[in-house]
Amino acid sequence: MSGESKAVFLSYASEDAEAAGRIAEALRAAGIEVWFDKSELRGGDIWDRQIQNRIHDCRLFIPVISANTERRDEGYFRREWGLAVDRTRDMADTKTFLVPVVVDETLERGASVPDKFRHVQWTRLSGGTASQYFIDRMAALLGTPSASTTLAPPNVTPPEIARLESAKRLRIWPWLCLAALLLAVGAGWVMWRYTVTRSASEHGTSSSVSQIVADKSIAVLPFVDLSEKHDQEYFADGMAEEILDLLAKIPTLKVIGRTSSFQFKGKTGDLRNIAVALGVSYVVEGSVRRDGDHIRVTTQLVDARSGVHRWSETYDRAFDDVLAVQRDIASAVARELQVATGATESASTAPLHDAQAYTLYLRGRLALDRGDRTSVAQAKRYFEEAAALDPSWVRPAEALAWAHHIQVQYGFVPSREGWQQARLAAATALRIDPESASAHAVLGQLYALEEHNWERGQAEFATALRTDPNNVDALQLSANTLAALGRLREAIQREDEALTVDPLNPEALESRALWSYYLGDLESAERDLRSCLTVSPTYTYAHFALGQVLLARGDKEGALRETLKEAQQGDRDRGLAAIYFALGNKRESDAAIARLTRQSGELDPYAVAQAHGSRNEKEQALQWLDRAYEARDSDLQFVRNDPLLGSIRQDPRYKAFLRKMNLPE
Repeated sequence: MSGESKAVFLSYASEDAEAAGRIAEALRAAGIEVWFDKSELRGGDIWDRQIQNRIHDCRLFIPVISANTERRDEGYFRREWGLAVDRTRDMADTKTFLVPVVVDETLERGASVPDKFRHVQWTRLSGGTASQYFIDRMAALLGTPSASTTLAPPNVTPPEIARLESAKRLRIWPWLCLAALLLAVGAGWVMWRYTVTRSASEHGTSSSVSQIVADKSIAVLPFVDLSEKHDQEYFADGMAEEILDLLAKIPTLKVIGRTSSFQFKGKTGDLRNIAVALGVSYVVEGSVRRDGDHIRVTTQLVDARSGVHRWSETYDRAFDDVLAVQRDIASAVARELQVATGATESASTAPLHDAQAYTLYLRGRLALDRGDRTSVAQAKRYFEEAAALDPSWVRPAEALAWAHHIQVQYGFVPSREGWQQARLAAATALRIDPESASAHAVLGQLYALEEHNWERGQAEFATALRTDPNNVDALQLSANTLAALGRLREAIQREDEALTVDPLNPEALESRALWSYYLGDLESAERDLRSCLTVSPTYTYAHFALGQVLLARGDKEGALRETLKEAQQGDRDRGLAAIYFALGNKRESDAAIARLTRQSGELDPYAVAQAHGSRNEKEQALQWLDRAYEARDSDLQFVRNDPLLGSIRQDPRYKAFLRKMNLPE
């Protein structure tokens, strides 16, 4: 771009001014021009023109992400982020422009940021302290290398690894080239091919595309928000989800699950390639635009094999008619798809509900998707308000039960408190709809993890799957319970079923990897974890799990490198405690276990038990297992199979512990 300078634009929330200032100071000390001047950041027409010009002209845009930006739904920094994303639409995919920086423990998964930010590498600079690696990288991207030319990742080359690097450099180079080639293939293709070939090899069937891609198969892609303010994402997502849910009720159609379809949110590409990645013949796509009380919804059904548009329509309505618009579109797509595929079963649309309640529900779903502590709490409030407006509608109650379950799963609230609230919400949902698959799935998890009544939990999952055989959540939670009981091969089969419906679901891939790891099938476990990280590079727990698999395979330095990539501090430290101990570095192992105990011991005592178990510290491991039992730590479902607890497996107290949990010895 002819007007482009070599300056860096630093965008931040006012609460992060100190951290942003440190970043700016470090970059300027390296001779890099930084557009960062607090006195200039004022609202109004002059501010708008100045900021727009600078974002248009800068070479790199650095959004500073933190708990402060997560808490703020509005702010000038969000306008800056939107302008930066708009500029990327005119750029080649290979051009680096966005360089997100996190200055605290905020996780990438579920962060309240534009989707475009998730498509690039994030950098963590605690408190805004810029590492030399970060400065060198910025200089290299700007074409003005700084005094330091070493682009080694910050704080990820401990002495144990450094001693091995120089000897391995020549041997590693061909593999780096191969890795680059594989990455160029694309995440969707890799995941699709891997899922197909693994399933085929295990069942002795051919993996040809013609056999895998069924004629009666469809994916509904996330709709695009074309509104001027880009504030209708919740509505766009809800539109796609309504259509998906309706089509999933047609038994003869294969409908790809939401998690996989939404992997393509904010991404552009050839629909045929997307269809191949998802293993479908048809794709539904669309867009929404809102202008005051008026909405325009455009949607189309595409035969991805030929590129032929089978049906398209544009709806111009008042916003109050949003539910009617969704009903009309879903019905039209279903009818056309039945004609196109020869499907004979029809699915009725759900009855319409209060428009305001529906809006609150959709906002809650969007917040829940972010997955962080603040957003999940916000989602609960939306669901509660929606349920109060329309008590006869089951979805807010189902979503509320699931939100409570998420809070327990990620340690956002004490388990007993979270499960009690989940029980009440699930009971409400079942009063409205006794066949609610989602509510039965939450109860199944509750009976298993809160009451250790595994049989009753399995009965609830069976009820959920009778109602909705393709319910991915029920399939995965059921697999967890099967694994807890030691029925690992059945758990893998259940994950296979989930991946048939939702082939790019990182949680199912990660779980299948764990069950393979517990069985000692380290090769399959590593493949699944690398596939998971291809789909979601920062997926919670995956780097830790891959580190443990590599450690079991004897690759200690690889295990350390992988574990240091884990974004979640607690997962990183539980892994480091084991790996440093295996490397003979007890000092670093002690430091990791001390951090873990201090930061995660209260809400995640099972992790501390794992860390002690990996160091053959039986007494401490058993003590922390007892704490985990009292806290009803959800990770106790792994206790029977966990290799990190191998040192206590023959101890009579461990066997007594399994009996206390109603698990087979």
